Amino acid sequence: MAKTLKVFSKIQSLRARYYQAAVKKASLLRLLSEAEVAEQVYNSNAIENSTLNLEETEKILLQINLDRYISERELFEAKNLARVVSYINIKAKEKELDLEMILFLHKTLLSNIRDDVAGRFRNEDEWVRVGNHIALDPKQVRTALEAMLVQYNATSNENIIKRVSLLHLTFEHIHPFVDGNGRIGRAINNYLLTREGFVPINIKFIDRASYYDAFEEFDKQKKAAIMQEIIGKALTNSYHKRLAYLEGMEIITLSDYAKRKGISHTNLINKAHRQTIEAFLEKGAWKIGLSTSLRGAS
Repeated sequence: MAKTLKVFSKIQSLRARYYQAAVKKASLLRLLSEAEVAEQVYNSNAIENSTLNLEETEKILLQINLDRYISERELFEAKNLARVVSYINIKAKEKELDLEMILFLHKTLLSNIRDDVAGRFRNEDEWVRVGNHIALDPKQVRTALEAMLVQYNATSNENIIKRVSLLHLTFEHIHPFVDGNGRIGRAINNYLLTREGFVPINIKFIDRASYYDAFEEFDKQKKAAIMQEIIGKALTNSYHKRLAYLEGMEIITLSDYAKRKGISHTNLINKAHRQTIEAFLEKGAWKIGLSTSLRGAS
């Protein structure tokens, strides 16, 4: 708990800097948001075993032909999830998250992929396995989701890391859909964060092992410590990236920074993973923004 509060305090400080730096920079923020769609899509789909890499995902969204054959499903998974991400970026502040919105996002995600299940919860005879356990009885899905939303809204006094982590774990534990639960769950995270005035996060494919560990921790122990750490680091990463651009910093890779300063690149990478330096992951590379003082530091 103390660790989560410390991270939340750091995020609140970054958030204040962000709002100050964002004044009169709406066009830059829009460009950053648009540029991030492909990364959001790539990482979320990769967690679900898509074979597309980031470059291929970008080409699909730009309607550029790929150099290899991919299935129609993977093609629509990329395009549809991009629509979901873009929709959330624009509409999340306008409407509270409810079951109707969750169903709309799901219909958008699975259109032309699984039209038979798109935009509806599991029917009475549609049971699914999540990891090593059977997901909630289909007849209880709607009631459980309503309780999940009530719990989230009733704890508005608690920090956002704890609230989003618990809702995400609960949503995936319920597993309300036949298909697309993980992608919609991660999209919902950003719907909630955006509505509450925070920046969106990108849970990376490289963190998939710890991400799955978080679900196991919740299923076996009803704890959310691992997911809170993942959400907290993802938020700080997102703020570090945006601040580097908004504050007009020089943005370089950590490897270049290590060479400039004659320090250990490995040590910097470890700090970046822990988010104890203002580094961020962009297109698979760790980068850092250098302020005027850092540029001249030895």
